[in-house]
Amino acid sequence: MKILVTGFDPFGGETTNPAIEAVKRLPDKIAGANIVKLEIPTVFNRCAEVVRTAILAEQPDVVLSIGQAGGRAALTPELVAINLSDGRIPDNAGYQPVDQPIQPAGATAYFTQLPVKAMVRAIRAAGLPSRISTTAGTYVCNHIMYQVQYLRAIEFPTLRAGFMHIPFLPSQVTDKPNTPSLSLADDVRGISAAIAAIVAEEV
Repeated sequence: MKILVTGFDPFGGETTNPAIEAVKRLPDKIAGANIVKLEIPTVFNRCAEVVRTAILAEQPDVVLSIGQAGGRAALTPELVAINLSDGRIPDNAGYQPVDQPIQPAGATAYFTQLPVKAMVRAIRAAGLPSRISTTAGTYVCNHIMYQVQYLRAIEFPTLRAGFMHIPFLPSQVTDKPNTPSLSLADDVRGISAAIAAIVAEEV
């Protein structure tokens, strides 16, 4: 089994992004699955092009995308992606869509194929906070989750895909009072536990 795990680069004035930092530190094998790690740009549309190229090259069974959700206190597997891009800030290319459909011919929403409840249980069993989220927002995180689902619908029907948000790192909240954070080591443990749950569903 091969799992493509993606993480975004820093955005919004931050100098780091826990998503790609955690992804880079994942083991090369988790629960017997081969892990392929990919950094993707925090740029609408471009991020999907990078992921599609990787899917064609690697032929993964699963795509799990990781993104930063500043303000959240838990690792949150996402249940659904919506067909809407609405940026509260510009992306890293300076583009800030307002109420734009991601794919005019696409479905209104797509549900993940990943076992989000099992992922939450596995993360909690590792001693970390986790819950299912029913909103991936309308920024680039939702965008990539939706775009991979759209690719699945039109091009890669056997692919399973999903998205998980993770909190800020402690270093990112030194000037953000009362904002939750999670260590990089815990991010890696939590993502690894979630991946093991995904693999277990295949057995």
